[in-house]
Amino acid sequence: MTVTIYHNPRCGKSRQTLALLRERGVEPRIVEYLKTPPSAAELKQILAMLGMTAQELLRKKEAAAAGIDPGKLSENRLIEAMVRNPIVIERPIVVSGGKAALGRPPEAVVKVL
Repeated sequence: MTVTIYHNPRCGKSRQTLALLRERGVEPRIVEYLKTPPSAAELKQILAMLGMTAQELLRKKEAAAAGIDPGKLSENRLIEAMVRNPIVIERPIVVSGGKAALGRPPEAVVKVL
């Protein structure tokens, strides 16, 4: 089973989550989502697996800095804005076997392994 982490190496929680996976013997496929953002379709699929809306997965400070006002955008438009500005996507996200978890705290990802 492939485990994927949407990772930002500059983020402490993301590094902690990656270390936790490796401590458990899991070598995940690492997607540095700032360099390789998910497509809108991929992000919709991840949101469905997380059971979250785009607004719930939005980093508020970064969104404000990018000029993204989630209150003025539909779900689809917000997803498009997130794909264009991946820094606003909360991280890390771990995907495994059709399930996903947000690594906040890092231990939260254990449930999808």
